[in-house]
Amino acid sequence: MILPKVRDPRFVTIRRGGTLTDADHRLLALWAASCAEHVLDLFESARPGDPRPRDAIEHARAWARGEVKMMQARAAGGHAMGAARDLRGAARHAAYAAGQAAVVAHVAAHELGAAAYAIKAARAAAPKGQSEAAGRAECRWQRDQLPEAIRELVLDDQRLRNDICWSVFHC
Repeated sequence: MILPKVRDPRFVTIRRGGTLTDADHRLLALWAASCAEHVLDLFESARPGDPRPRDAIEHARAWARGEVKMMQARAAGGHAMGAARDLRGAARHAAYAAGQAAVVAHVAAHELGAAAYAIKAARAAAPKGQSEAAGRAECRWQRDQLPEAIRELVLDDQRLRNDICWSVFHC
């Protein structure tokens, strides 16, 4: 995940000097969890006995509901990313998407990581010659899931950071 040296205040909570409300922070986490869950089967089909990515998604949602602390969600995200280490392709990207979704509780700007890795997972799982179309379809699906309250924030973040770190948000 590449974050700019100067953090965008729109992704820093109000109590830390930014402009992000707690409600919008929770929406970012829920959207990221949805993005990750959409491709989770690509991990689970490769590693059906490993619950770490699913647990990370559940922790992202639990954090958004106020049921777990940020550190618990962040730790679950790290465990999900650990599940990806020895994998390649779609399964690896799907586990990273889940991990990134959980760490949105810690740093809201990780929302793009969850979405980008989900797009990468969809691309990697696509039949030969169809990866770009699969990535665009996943990107459009994600955009359809965006709550109105954070839609422009996320779309602007995609425009600002796509070329410097992801190159997947062209849909």
